[in-house]
Amino acid sequence: QVQLVESGGGLVQPGGSLRLSCAASGSIFGLRVMGWYRQAPGRERELVAFIINSGITHYADSVKGRFTISGVNAENTVYLQMNSLKPEDTAVYYCGGARTGLPFDYWGQGTQVTVSS
Repeated sequence: QVQLVESGGGLVQPGGSLRLSCAASGSIFGLRVMGWYRQAPGRERELVAFIINSGITHYADSVKGRFTISGVNAENTVYLQMNSLKPEDTAVYYCGGARTGLPFDYWGQGTQVTVSS
C-alpha cells in the first residue's frame, strides 16, 4: 500500500503563487506516475498535471505556462509550483500515484487552494 500526504495549500491573492508537496511512503517501489487532480465545488475532478519517472510531464491546457510539476526521487516527493494563480484555480487539489498509468491507483487526502482577494 502507498500513502500520499499533501501539503502547501492555502489562501492566496490572484496573481500569487503556491507550492504544493506530495510525499509518498509505504510500498513505493514501482510507483511510475505521480500527479495532481483538482476538484472545485459543483465541478468534475480535473487532471492538472502528472510526471512519469522518466521525467516526461503533462499539463492541462488551463494551467500550461503557469504550473510546473517536478519530482525528487530521492525524497519520494512530487511538487506542483503554481504561479499566476487565478480565482478559477480554487479547488481541492489531490495528489495521486500509479504503478502503470492513469487513472491513479493511490490518492492523498487533498489540500484546499483558495485564490481570492
